[in-house]
Amino acid sequence: MRNYEIMFIVKATMESDEIKKSAEAMKKIITDYKSKVVDFKELGEKKLAYPINKEVSGYYYVMTVEATVDAINEFDRKATLEEKGGSLIRHLTIKLDEE
Repeated sequence: MRNYEIMFIVKATMESDEIKKSAEAMKKIITDYKSKVVDFKELGEKKLAYPINKEVSGYYYVMTVEATVDAINEFDRKATLEEKGGSLIRHLTIKLDEE
């Protein structure tokens, strides 16, 4: 398993309970693939640098995970689908250096 940092932005135009459900669903994708969420941070609502699909702000989340390649691939697949018509604005996955 490798260490990754995943950042995703949830649409701020949704209800607060829907925002939390969406964040938990993204977290669950990792745990369903026998991987571990080491750290999960809610950074709160922030204004975007530029509008994305008519959204001007979003709720930022960052999680550090120990995950398999399959878990990361599935997360990217589902996050991309959510960006096209669901609750996410953007996501980014970064592989952390081995120490």
